[in-house]
Amino acid sequence: MKTVVFFLFLFTFSLYGYSQEATKYEELKKHMTEKQQHFSTIYATSDTARQKEIVREAQTYLTTTISDSLFPYWYGTPWSFNGTTKVPKQGTIACGYFVAGILSDAGFQVPRVKWAQSASEPVIVKIASNVQRFHNQPISKLIDYLNHQGDGLYIVGLDYHVGFISKTGNNHRFIHSNYYRPEIGVMAEPLEGHNPLNDSKYRIIGKLLDTEMIKNWINHVEYK
Repeated sequence: MKTVVFFLFLFTFSLYGYSQEATKYEELKKHMTEKQQHFSTIYATSDTARQKEIVREAQTYLTTTISDSLFPYWYGTPWSFNGTTKVPKQGTIACGYFVAGILSDAGFQVPRVKWAQSASEPVIVKIASNVQRFHNQPISKLIDYLNHQGDGLYIVGLDYHVGFISKTGNNHRFIHSNYYRPEIGVMAEPLEGHNPLNDSKYRIIGKLLDTEMIKNWINHVEYK
């Protein structure tokens, strides 16, 4: 009897923890929406010089918030091919739904389901800049390219997969819902090693959060 009570306690405690995490995630999304509206309001009433400053401020805000806040909530959410959850650590998430969901939760007006089920290349071409393709080249070529492009957030499509790359100085991380390790799912890991990025024969990469993309976010421009 004591064993049953103990496991019921653990189950209840886990549900409470997940509920708390979900609430905090909703609060983060609400804060991002409020911040987006703030940028939108001041952008609409500013001159050209000030608008450029606002774009830079929004770029810094989004890069930091996505990398340091949105991503970590999702770490540990299991992968499955049919995973579509909108709540971190509740249910499962496929790679496309993770990518499209992050963009949507950050405030970009993207068709979440359509993009999640689409091949990665047309999505990347629509939303990213400086798009580059790598055919049958070692991962070192991609790393060299990133080092020349500079710090920031990137989206990368592979043979059968899609994810993000975050670059800060010499630190490169591949953030994705990992079908190699479905029990862990969403994770950040080095670009090199046993993972879909390193093993893929084809890679298409584009840089996110350029000036045009930030303006689209500020002005609530809808992507098709």
